Amino acid sequence: MDYVQLGTTDLKVSRIGLGCMSFGSDAWRPWILNPKESRVLLDRALDLGINFFDTANVYSHGRGEKLVGQFIKESFRRDDVVISTKIGYPGGKDPSLMGLSRNNILSAIDHALTRLQTDYVDILQIHLWDPDTAIEETMEALHHIVEAGKVRYLGATNLRAWQLGKAHFTAKLSHWTGFSSMQVHYNLLHREDERDLIPLCMDQGIAVLPWSPLARGRLARAGMPRPQHESPRAVVDDVADTLYGVGQDPILADLASLAKRKQKSPAQLAIAWLLQAPGVTAPLIGATKLHHIDEAVSAIDMVLTPEEVTALERCYTPRALSELPGIPDHQSNIWDLDD
Repeated sequence: MDYVQLGTTDLKVSRIGLGCMSFGSDAWRPWILNPKESRVLLDRALDLGINFFDTANVYSHGRGEKLVGQFIKESFRRDDVVISTKIGYPGGKDPSLMGLSRNNILSAIDHALTRLQTDYVDILQIHLWDPDTAIEETMEALHHIVEAGKVRYLGATNLRAWQLGKAHFTAKLSHWTGFSSMQVHYNLLHREDERDLIPLCMDQGIAVLPWSPLARGRLARAGMPRPQHESPRAVVDDVADTLYGVGQDPILADLASLAKRKQKSPAQLAIAWLLQAPGVTAPLIGATKLHHIDEAVSAIDMVLTPEEVTALERCYTPRALSELPGIPDHQSNIWDLDD
């Protein structure tokens, strides 16, 4: 495993981070792994040297954080692992907990620390933009919890470049803590953030952490016919077609062709492409099977020639900017479960 500095922080993270959305309870979403299944994958990540775990308060409505926290407590010295989590979505039954007001931030971090069984979070990320709260209130509250020692660094996800810039520079002008990382929707099928968001991050020393590096599994299944080989998640996914189109994108054919020539899997090549992309610190992979982790880690040692990069990029078609999906009503049933 290779380790790299996260932006301008003193954190060293594995070149592959593990996104932990798929761990928790299938009462939240049907493809989520329950604790016993999740532990098998977390153990494999540990064996392969992954030290960077990304979760959120909304994943399985807190059960994801609990599971990750317990695993880390049992398997690592706290200083040897990097934990990132997110706030902004509702953290409980009360819909007023949605958003990034000072009250919500102070409440959310305390609950997250309890679930994670830790005194501090390495990276706390705002999960979405809150149009109803002044950015000054949000950034001052975030600075307060950094000063209190509950959070080491701040990050963000799912922001436009103007939103990241407004928040980051508001903090800097007020001598508050700015952002150290930015999760971006970035893969071979969605490269819109190359235009302005990623260059902004590179200019400001903000680490770029791609989410959905395999385009919700579509890149991993390049060359396979639909729908016979779709994953359990893809079967119920009502967002992928909106993000990437209904038909077979020509990029998938190019990826499958190159994978066959190099005798590698499409997933390995797709992640290797991300690892060579300017500004990228660590892709955050999701996993529901052991080989998902194995393939991602094996991509670290792959080298793509300029010609191979061109072959993978040549058919890219600009897309609409992606919007973060809302929270379906069916997810609310997790609140009826016993903790």
